[in-house]
Amino acid sequence: MTSILIVGAGAVGALFGSALARQGAQVAVVCRSDYDVVSREGYDIVSPLLGNHRFRPHAVFREVAECKTPPDYLVLTVKVLEGVDRAALIRPAVGPRTVIVLIENGVDIEAEIAAAFPENEILSGLALVGVGRSGPGQVNHQSLGQLNLGRYPNGSSPAAEHLAALFNGGGIGCRLTDNVVGARWQKAVWNATFNPISITGGTLDTAIMLGTPESTAFIQRAMEEVCAVAAAAGYPMPPKLIEQLIGSTRAIPPYHTSMAQDYRNGRPMEIEAILGNTVRAARRHGVGTPILETLYALAKMIERNVREAS
Repeated sequence: MTSILIVGAGAVGALFGSALARQGAQVAVVCRSDYDVVSREGYDIVSPLLGNHRFRPHAVFREVAECKTPPDYLVLTVKVLEGVDRAALIRPAVGPRTVIVLIENGVDIEAEIAAAFPENEILSGLALVGVGRSGPGQVNHQSLGQLNLGRYPNGSSPAAEHLAALFNGGGIGCRLTDNVVGARWQKAVWNATFNPISITGGTLDTAIMLGTPESTAFIQRAMEEVCAVAAAAGYPMPPKLIEQLIGSTRAIPPYHTSMAQDYRNGRPMEIEAILGNTVRAARRHGVGTPILETLYALAKMIERNVREAS
């Protein structure tokens, strides 16, 4: 039986963990804020994709160190935030054969983990899913439910193929890629634009952001800047990507980005992983990104205002 430990089992971790458990995997979770409810009742998941169901993990831990047997896969779904040492967080549960899986936002987020665990295989995953917590232990899945997965820095492996098969069997469409860094840049074309824009006017949903020709044109120009940075970094984007991303965003019900949800609830936002790393890559490669630089400056102002108000 495949053993899996999900560290940071919020909405994404709970939804994906429930899919893996459906395939017979032994899924344990580490969660802090919801620990009491989840340890007693499990997760109450509302999902149009997987159906409404209750997910009861094999074990529920408050701290990683409570997991005494290293898992086959350690899935890290915590937010990538300044001051959070992800390597130190997971180290107590990583064994010599543990495969580390990063299902997290941002670009250039794997090197820190790869340096800390040079002997462990690392899989990098990008979730395409609209899901959030509606209360302690309550997961509300609104739309999508897909995962792109690949071995870092490139290629695939039997471990990646096995995990992808579990996800696919459990109802989460998982596509393997041998160029996961390029896939991260492709996701950044959407993430590094829609996320910071969504907090500039309070909390803007996708319909409002695409609600006028002027706002749509602004988003397109910001996306073009991300594409230019990706190309300079060695990962050119498909010619029609921007058109496709905007079209697919219009096609699904309006929703708030993960950054907008964090802003609305006074939680730390992944500004550096999603946007800051993109801007720094642009500077390294000499690519002008006036829109992204402006969004980054505004996002940092908003972040400071939230921090000082709390």
